[in-house]
Amino acid sequence: MEEIKRRKRELVYQGAVLNVYRDQVELPNGNVAEWDYIHHDGAAAVVPVTEDGKILMVRQYRNALDRATLEIPAGKLNDPKEEGIVCAKRELEEETGFRSEQLEWLITLRTTVAFCNERIEIFVAKNLIPTEQHLDEDEFVEVEAYTMEELKEKIFAGEIEDGKTISALMAYAVKYC
Repeated sequence: MEEIKRRKRELVYQGAVLNVYRDQVELPNGNVAEWDYIHHDGAAAVVPVTEDGKILMVRQYRNALDRATLEIPAGKLNDPKEEGIVCAKRELEEETGFRSEQLEWLITLRTTVAFCNERIEIFVAKNLIPTEQHLDEDEFVEVEAYTMEELKEKIFAGEIEDGKTISALMAYAVKYC
């Protein structure tokens, strides 16, 4: 593939979770194009597996969809240099009230490569130890447990639409089930 050169990057919006840039790029044919780009510091997520093989899921309100969704526990890195496994451990306990000393990397995914650099590392947590939820002030999360078969049914019925959750559950099913 011929090289595309970025000529200029302009910050258009700076927010708490993401920054939006407008890039000016020179294409291989010499034309110049403007592309919008969203920078996200990254995130981590976890597939928590109970002793009986069920997967803990979180149900929470998502403003962008104006409804509650069923997802695996996940959260933004506190710092772009934070290790994904540290974030995954924190989010597991914060959102589900369980912790684990046995987290294993499952997959890394990029959510929307056409216009965003968000990277999510996904881990599997086993040998769950009950603790307490530590929700943020703006978080209202219900924890529910499902079998992998129930979750597959929910995916194919359109009840689970979140990309990271579908990717993580299907990768888990292929690797462990």
